Amino acid sequence: MKLAALASIALTLLVMAALAFLAQQSRQMQPAVGMADGHLRPCPPKPNCICSEQDTPAHQRIEPLQADWPELREAIRQMGGVIHQDDGRYLHASFRSALFGFVDDLEARLDEHGRIQVRSASRVGHSDLGANRRRIERLRQCIEALNSC
Repeated sequence: MKLAALASIALTLLVMAALAFLAQQSRQMQPAVGMADGHLRPCPPKPNCICSEQDTPAHQRIEPLQADWPELREAIRQMGGVIHQDDGRYLHASFRSALFGFVDDLEARLDEHGRIQVRSASRVGHSDLGANRRRIERLRQCIEALNSC
């Protein structure tokens, strides 16, 4: 019984150390952000990225935001995001997870129809357990709350 308990503790500590290492890596990485051919870059074939651009595969697709640019900036700030670049038509912000401090990048662009196309992706790992999708949906709710004032 003692050996099984020690093995369980050792495995837990190993997993936590690996997660802490990956989180540290995400904080040190230069983000792969920016536009390609006037659109947000496509998501890699991993489930830790979502995007509203038209050619995004269904499992990674999310609807664009209906908002004014100042509302987008304010909602990002209220959610704890840090805006690194904003020219009024393209925005890059980052968010850190509470537990380990993983960094995710959020990008937005104002399209020709006045919608805000969005992309949210984890810097490291394979799965984000739906965190990027939840972030965009929370951003949508935050923008709606700003409009209801």
